[in-house]
Amino acid sequence: MGAPFRHDPALEGTSGSYAPEDVRFLLSRVKVEPTPIAEKERRIQSGETHYSEMISEERRPDASYLELFENACVPGIPRLATEIRALTERLIRLAGAGRLNPQITLCSLVRAGVPYGVLLRRDLRRLGADVAHFGVSIIRDRGLDPVAMRRVIEERPVDGIIFVDGWTGKGAIASELERSWGEISGLSPILAVVADPCGRAALCGSRDDWLIPSGILGGNVSGLISRSVLRPDLTGPDAFHGYVPLDHLTDIDLSRSFVDRVDALLERITGPVSSDPDAAPWEAGRFRAAAETAVERIAERYRIANMNRIKPGIAEATRAVLRRRPDHVLVRSGSGDPDLAALLHLCAQDGVPVVEAPELTGPYRAVTLIRRTS
Repeated sequence: MGAPFRHDPALEGTSGSYAPEDVRFLLSRVKVEPTPIAEKERRIQSGETHYSEMISEERRPDASYLELFENACVPGIPRLATEIRALTERLIRLAGAGRLNPQITLCSLVRAGVPYGVLLRRDLRRLGADVAHFGVSIIRDRGLDPVAMRRVIEERPVDGIIFVDGWTGKGAIASELERSWGEISGLSPILAVVADPCGRAALCGSRDDWLIPSGILGGNVSGLISRSVLRPDLTGPDAFHGYVPLDHLTDIDLSRSFVDRVDALLERITGPVSSDPDAAPWEAGRFRAAAETAVERIAERYRIANMNRIKPGIAEATRAVLRRRPDHVLVRSGSGDPDLAALLHLCAQDGVPVVEAPELTGPYRAVTLIRRTS
């Protein structure tokens, strides 16, 4: 795995705005001038610049949007607690059966996976497991941060590593993880997510495209860090991938309070929880086929050649409206679906057309299509 890791303070990581025991982000702090969204979109779609080399200033959610987040927490936090416990139980069973090293190491994919990794770490520890938790960068077309993963492997057994994310969209990150982790370790990764509508995760809480409350926020529910940045002039070959601290969101940081609220319910769960039947491994193929068909139909209907312009799933669709230039949003049901309230709020605020298209969305409740720049 290369030379022994040197003890450089810059390579000790950070916990962001989480408690130090909850997570170590293996990221390097960098300074990046923000790129306006329209310019970023043009450069991404033209192939001039990879998306990981630029970052825009993160949009600040307004009071109405934060209220929608709170509304989503009412049903969402109890459900999330149940699904996290179901994942905890699966991991403990895998370790007990000898299929996972009992020294469990959670590598949350920065940044969407981090709140769930925090919760899994707390729950596993509460149930007596030996567990560590890191936040690591993965970038489409660039792979996992090899410096960060080398650091993890020096500290923890490689056969106890579990990658954690919030949800799957088309499965692009799952594919990137499979390729990249295979090159680094020679192993197939175990990916655990809360929601797996495209059937690409080894472990999931459910395969329903449901409104996980933290999925509709960004850095202010993920430790006040930006998404990861990878640019040669910012981080050298021996440094972690970069991040920018989101100081402008400090006054509305919900990172600790959100996981504390979920964890308070986790503490009250006694006895095994009932797993979603669709979360069984043998059901994954059915969801994968449905997701692939939906994406293909959307691409054909809207004449989209670049599949990166299709962002399926409530969380991905919402985040695309927040930080990209959407053309329009497809929804399974345009009215009466409370899980779409935050997304529809953003669309109304930004003048993004919403199209009700249940014949196209497949296993997804919503899909955002990114505007073509040329």
